[in-house]
Amino acid sequence: MSTVAQNTAPADDPAADSPAPETPMAVHAWSLHRTLGGFIAEHANPPGSSAMTPTAAAPGAVDMLDLPRELAAHGVGTVQLCHFHLPRRDRSYLEELRGALAEADVTLDALLVDSGDPVHPTDADAHEAWIAGWLEDAAVLGAKRGRVCAGESSPTPELIAASGERLARLAAGSPVRVVTENWKDLLASAEDVHALLDAAGGSIGLLVDLDNWKMPDREAQLASIGGLAETSHAKCPTTAEGTLDTEDYRRVLQAVLGAGYDGPLCLVYAGADDDEWAGLAACQQVVDAVRATR
Repeated sequence: MSTVAQNTAPADDPAADSPAPETPMAVHAWSLHRTLGGFIAEHANPPGSSAMTPTAAAPGAVDMLDLPRELAAHGVGTVQLCHFHLPRRDRSYLEELRGALAEADVTLDALLVDSGDPVHPTDADAHEAWIAGWLEDAAVLGAKRGRVCAGESSPTPELIAASGERLARLAAGSPVRVVTENWKDLLASAEDVHALLDAAGGSIGLLVDLDNWKMPDREAQLASIGGLAETSHAKCPTTAEGTLDTEDYRRVLQAVLGAGYDGPLCLVYAGADDDEWAGLAACQQVVDAVRATR
């Protein structure tokens, strides 16, 4: 990764100097993928899939069991963990990680199940069972929620109905709250999100991602679903040079907060600068500034 591009912002921007955040941060652990050494576990993929390439952690990486202490040291009070960042799934390891989170006083908002397709054209049953196993793991970890994908196919009424049925079934058997996200092909618009939530019969929740959608009326689309969401991925967009686009960030934050969203804003940093902690602090400064105006 290049370290040339910095998290620069105009002098009058509250994120310019990246001071310590005013409030405890909530963070999506993808923001710390480099800190975790680019690690992707062997068990990252559901049966029959090779979408994610297992990758050993780079030298000097922070170990997952040490991450809670690092989070607390950087002012993070809430985290969402990616399933593929967990090196082991045995109960003893998951309980050890749960203990480390508790000791650091870091809340696990969600385990993010980043693979699995409930409407896979040939392997939907196997994927559903695989996702259900991760929801069990989420409970052992002490997560409030498990986030799952609604589907990777282009939306049709039939597929949205099928996804809603499968997600409702997963929710009925899950020991944690199941949420889905405006993410991947099946949920390509606010209309699709509303249809999916209706198809699930109110049994699942919503995680709103601020940067997945790129349509011209993005802010209006996000406002349509923002008030329904209970948690988020508050990603700060980046410019072509890899710097934080704080003006765009303000617009999407205002759209979602203006729609009534009052859950955690789980920061996502994906800028070019390898100092992920500084990038997250810069994102939090924009969040604090936007909240202060409301």
